[in-house]
Amino acid sequence: MKNFRWAGLSLFASIFLVLAGCALSETKTEGMPAGTLTLMTWNVNNLFDGVDNGFEYDEYLQSAGWSTEKYLGRINSVSAAIGKIEPLPDVIMFQEIESLKILKDIAGSLSGGYAWSHFANNPGAALGIGILSRIPLSQVRAHSITIGSDTTPRPVLEARVLADEGEFVIFVCHWKSKLGGDAVTENVRKASARVILRRIRELLEKEPNLGVIIAGDLNENHDEFFRRDSATICALLPDDPFCAQLTGCIGGDGREDPTQQKDFIVISGNKPPFPDHFPEGSVVLFSPWMRDLDNGSYYYKKEWETIDHFLVSGQFFNSVGWEYEKTAIADHQPFTNVNGVPVSYNGRTGAGLSDHLPLLLTLKMVSDE
Repeated sequence: MKNFRWAGLSLFASIFLVLAGCALSETKTEGMPAGTLTLMTWNVNNLFDGVDNGFEYDEYLQSAGWSTEKYLGRINSVSAAIGKIEPLPDVIMFQEIESLKILKDIAGSLSGGYAWSHFANNPGAALGIGILSRIPLSQVRAHSITIGSDTTPRPVLEARVLADEGEFVIFVCHWKSKLGGDAVTENVRKASARVILRRIRELLEKEPNLGVIIAGDLNENHDEFFRRDSATICALLPDDPFCAQLTGCIGGDGREDPTQQKDFIVISGNKPPFPDHFPEGSVVLFSPWMRDLDNGSYYYKKEWETIDHFLVSGQFFNSVGWEYEKTAIADHQPFTNVNGVPVSYNGRTGAGLSDHLPLLLTLKMVSDE
């Protein structure tokens, strides 16, 4: 097994990556609005298929009453909910799915020709992440990260979207949860951020005009730093002067050192996301939560959280190729109940969808003329 080691982090090839698709030919799909793309990310909440493989959660074992019939009922509910979104998403990024079979079954229940499916998880893991797309995808790879004795529960899935004449890269993520404590688990989330930062820098060194989007459940609010009394360097940090000094990117003497950005992603509400307080050369991404979105996508202990994300690089704000247009929350039925909050799936009754709401990002093509 080939083993890559980056400053204390290990990137192992021992991950389960399944790719499915067809030959890359025409990139436009019937039913897609001309010149636009819609991306969707959704933590679909413990979506297991109907076959035991020994790694399921107890309540999703056949011996506990889980069945193919219940699974298919859930596939129908998930697909019906997605099918009501207008326009239908072109690329859908899922968290908390068990297998490639789930992607194929959802694709078979949707119109629009989702011909590209990609799934990855760690060996022995109950759940993984996946991409379902009606746009050709290429150069798909998965990054599994180990820091010390801890391995991230899910890998990071990277894919290049081949949309018309404009390519860009997406990173699909489901970072470590806070189960076990915020501070204890923060280093694992920072490990994921570190590998993504490394990849972004590698990509942009060769292709400086390449757009990058991070999507998924990062288990970290956009304002996590302030929620935790501005005392912890989190995997997501706002473009704030105190953060710049706390991380060492700006020294007390005013010296700037962007190389100190090693395991955190700087987020901004600027369009484009240029740094106001971090040094030039820092990786800064636009967060819609800091400007375009309200409330949250996850409702926990009667409070909204913003742990589901699209983080967008500056190349989508330069009036060339694919341009950022908007981000929205699917905060309506059937994704919510009558009170406007998401409802987890209930395996006993078959009701509910997920405890997370989907996010939808729209890109538009800017003409060269």
